[in-house]
Amino acid sequence: MPHVTVHPGTEHKPVYQVGGKSFVFFRNPRPDAFHPETGQRFDDVIVFWVPDEGDKLAMVQDDSSPFFTTPHFDGHLSVLLRASRLCEISYAELAEVVQEAWLCRASARRRVAWLAQHPAD
Repeated sequence: MPHVTVHPGTEHKPVYQVGGKSFVFFRNPRPDAFHPETGQRFDDVIVFWVPDEGDKLAMVQDDSSPFFTTPHFDGHLSVLLRASRLCEISYAELAEVVQEAWLCRASARRRVAWLAQHPAD
């Protein structure tokens, strides 16, 4: 995606930004994302912005989807995905999630330019 910068976040986990706005980042282990049986915090959570609450719900309420959320992200237009579960989605699905995240956070001018060069099928 154009105009992307990568910044070292806390613990040097990458934060992908467009126009100074994060759209994908790798999260540090937090108390709200943990293994239900062991209580061990997930250390591989990736956060993706989504266009709206409807998209978020569609992704996290689908039982076959590896995307999830936690109460910490209630009201936040993002979904979570463990890196260890990336193999459960196709490259095309991942590319779509990243593109949508970028589109959510890019300026209107950048969105329009990118969409003009990449018309929907």
